[in-house]
Amino acid sequence: MIRHIVFFTAKDPATIDTMIGELEALGTIPGVSRFETTRNSKIDQISNEVDVVVYAEFADEAALKAYKAHPTYAETTRRVRPMRELRLSADFPAHK
Repeated sequence: MIRHIVFFTAKDPATIDTMIGELEALGTIPGVSRFETTRNSKIDQISNEVDVVVYAEFADEAALKAYKAHPTYAETTRRVRPMRELRLSADFPAHK
């Protein structure tokens, strides 16, 4: 299983709910076995710059690649990119 986590900062805090709404479309892409998108709770004492978190799980690397190649992914990226300041992503295998 591959875990995919993406962190976003918003250019304008007023757009955070809109960003989350747009990002939720990613959960409809075939091959996603688990999907969540939410506001960052900002309870960390050291760093709270992240506004939005996307968490997804995929059966394997091929499923993740298919997800990123899907038209919904491209459309969501087009819609969200103008609202975000920063995007950081990590993909890693799950260890049981």
